[in-house]
Amino acid sequence: MTLRAYHRPDARPVAADAATVVGDDYRVTVLAPELLRVEFDPDGAFDDRATQTVWYRDQPVPEFSVDRGDEVVVDTGALELRYDPTDRGFTPETLAVEVRATATTWRYGETTALPGTARTLDTIDGRIDLERGLCSRDGLAVLDDTASLAFGDEWVEPRDRHDDYEDLYLFGYGHDYRGALQGISAIAGDTPLVPRFALGNWWSRYWEYTDESLRRTIDGFREHGVPLSVCVVDMDWHVVDNPNHDGWTGFTWNEALFPDPEATLDWLHEQGLATTLNLHPAQGVHPHEARYAALAEHVGVDPTTEVPIGFDAADTDFLSGYFEEVLHPLEEQGVDFWWVDWQQWRESPRMEGLDPLWALNHLHAFDRTRDGRRPFLLSRYSGVGSHRYPVGFSGDTASTWDSLAFQPPFTAAAATVGYGWWSHDIGGHWGASGSPEAFGELYARWVQYGLYSPVLRLHTSKMPYVDKRPWRYGRDVEAAATDALRHRHALLPYLYTMAHRAHESSVPLVEPLYVHQPEREEAYACPSAYYVGSDLLVAPHTRPRGEDTNLARQSVWLPPGDWYDFHTGEPVAGNRWHARYGDLDDVPVYLPAGAIVPLAPESDWGGVTVPDVLDLVVIPGEGVFDLYEDDGVSLDHRDGAFATTPIETTLDEDDETFTVRVGAATGDRSLVPDARDVSVLVRGVTETVVAASDREVESEYDQDSRTLRVDFGTLPTDESVELTVTADGPLRASREPVVERVRDLLWHFDAHGDAKPTVERLAIDDDLAWLTDFATVLSDAQIRALVETVHGVGADRLVDADADRLVLWNHDGRDDVTYRFSTWDRGIRHPTHGTSRSGVVPAFETIDLADYESRAWELVVTYGDVSVTVAES
Repeated sequence: MTLRAYHRPDARPVAADAATVVGDDYRVTVLAPELLRVEFDPDGAFDDRATQTVWYRDQPVPEFSVDRGDEVVVDTGALELRYDPTDRGFTPETLAVEVRATATTWRYGETTALPGTARTLDTIDGRIDLERGLCSRDGLAVLDDTASLAFGDEWVEPRDRHDDYEDLYLFGYGHDYRGALQGISAIAGDTPLVPRFALGNWWSRYWEYTDESLRRTIDGFREHGVPLSVCVVDMDWHVVDNPNHDGWTGFTWNEALFPDPEATLDWLHEQGLATTLNLHPAQGVHPHEARYAALAEHVGVDPTTEVPIGFDAADTDFLSGYFEEVLHPLEEQGVDFWWVDWQQWRESPRMEGLDPLWALNHLHAFDRTRDGRRPFLLSRYSGVGSHRYPVGFSGDTASTWDSLAFQPPFTAAAATVGYGWWSHDIGGHWGASGSPEAFGELYARWVQYGLYSPVLRLHTSKMPYVDKRPWRYGRDVEAAATDALRHRHALLPYLYTMAHRAHESSVPLVEPLYVHQPEREEAYACPSAYYVGSDLLVAPHTRPRGEDTNLARQSVWLPPGDWYDFHTGEPVAGNRWHARYGDLDDVPVYLPAGAIVPLAPESDWGGVTVPDVLDLVVIPGEGVFDLYEDDGVSLDHRDGAFATTPIETTLDEDDETFTVRVGAATGDRSLVPDARDVSVLVRGVTETVVAASDREVESEYDQDSRTLRVDFGTLPTDESVELTVTADGPLRASREPVVERVRDLLWHFDAHGDAKPTVERLAIDDDLAWLTDFATVLSDAQIRALVETVHGVGADRLVDADADRLVLWNHDGRDDVTYRFSTWDRGIRHPTHGTSRSGVVPAFETIDLADYESRAWELVVTYGDVSVTVAES
């Protein structure tokens, strides 16, 4: 028996003859002006089958020229490839490509690509080495597909190739990083639209639940007003009844824990929750399993022999039976999708080069399509092309600040391989402190990061004194975590529209700043910030609050333009660095002028339905947003079963009149409610604003969020509406006076109360001489916070995907703030025995700490006459 047709891609792997340039032992295929396939095969036997990575080489043939002189020259306009065939093979001397967009030349063997991602973060406490992505600052990155297996008639199989065979894809998109991502989607397939439920909050705990205790846990979330959309049941759902079995693998419900599994799953569905079970299939199917006999007959084994049926990713009889006889009956009971928790890394004994992780990812994703559901599972990353198999489980990470700090740059960097759906253990898996007081702040910050990460999956290892339910912590932590989890579900209309954008346009949900600003060095130097969709720029707090300031600190560079705080509506200057200080309830999120963010403040608790209440957060400016909605689970959207609601904002040339237009829903209107309660929240405006519309509206201004809220009441979704906002004075809100920001800092500072009024008065003085008299009253961290906040000159150590870096900035060119960066041999313990560089803090500078991994170092910044150690090894 073979795999089903739906398990194999509907590939178009053969490129047009007109797109190829062929020699005796080489072939160049022009897939796009910026994308080339380059092969070398001494036998001249080139393989046109789809591989594990590349399925669609039948692309429109672009214009290009070929010159076959001493060298073969292929010129596409964007790239000029030169190959000398006389030496037979690819070397730096024989193969080179000029990238015209960056005026650079790549030579064979060079690896200058930006960081991509990794298979797993298992056991990692901090940074891990990442594979390279498909984007490069030099303009060209390489995808090596040489080792990929090819799809045969039934399943993948080794390619019959010469030992010296090479199969390379050259992504020469210059700094058009989104173009590179569209390139990989064009040849490897698109990112599926994830189910709507995937974007809500997931509850996961490695725990020996019973039906009763699981229900009690879920009821607790509802009672505390914390929404969920997915319930994950970890390993202990199944029985273990084999002395030679280590307990990981299992496919049979443990009825001592779940006496009626169907009733349990039905109840979870009634609560609006999709459900997944954990799988570790490495040890095959043993005789104690409920479906052993059915599988044995499927693969031709006599069930009475009770011979274990081994797992083999190359055995199509086993694989087809594994799904049809073992997993499908569980799905019929109500399992919605699978968590493939594969970490054994073992290669198939029958097929060299077949990674079981890739096989399971591919088969699980495509198996769901048999009944019209979307490709979807939770599993680890298995190489370029894994964007076809969302979502990624990043493994069992440490519950530490270092682990949290690495996750934002790690997640954003994955965009360079088109992998946009990472799911992390929010709160970490292992190593958490057993004290709620010690762990609470880290937990709250992790949940706030999860709010603005692709998938928010709360998770805990099997530790009885560690819990990720918000109400198990103190009041402040509970409030911060609960607010984040509620806001996640409110964001579903925005996030789901962005998920559709990822599917249609190959734009990952999370992107590093340099995708938007590839020519700005600052964008590469700010890994702590990233885009979430089209209109949110996020820089979550990933460090604990300072002992002296009682505030967390985050550094963020905002690109050119007008920016606004998402929550307060306060204007924030673009094209500059900011040191953001915040209490536990502070989540640094910025919106550009013209931003449109639809929210569902009263969305269904399970988060899986289209909302009938919408809040549209808008910032004055020019903006367009097409709200996307469908049934949330099926593939019908590919055939046009979806609806869109256009939202547009305009601002007149004098910045005096701001207009918001909400259009009628178009497309399949059966997928949206007949009417909705709609409110427009015009954020970042003054209290003098006035709203006008051809409909009766109610409006109210909120000073704390600088927001004019305009309630339209119930609006038919087949009608459009327009809102005009004017002001008796300036339309846009002004930034909070610096004295108010100083007062907020001082309120939190652990400093003598009698000194604070004087510090408040002196801190806003342009002359820093006053600091000398207060150096014994204020700590180094407090002095640094005041100067950075008031004067916009600062420095920080930032965690990047590859290595930490120091960043310094001085936007106003102050000459009374200087720095000294010193390095010395480890063990000497004194910077005067090493080397240093110093001077006035520059307008912008970075120091790559990867260059100093073998040395000790420190960065000292001097404010006036007061020196502060900002960072050290």
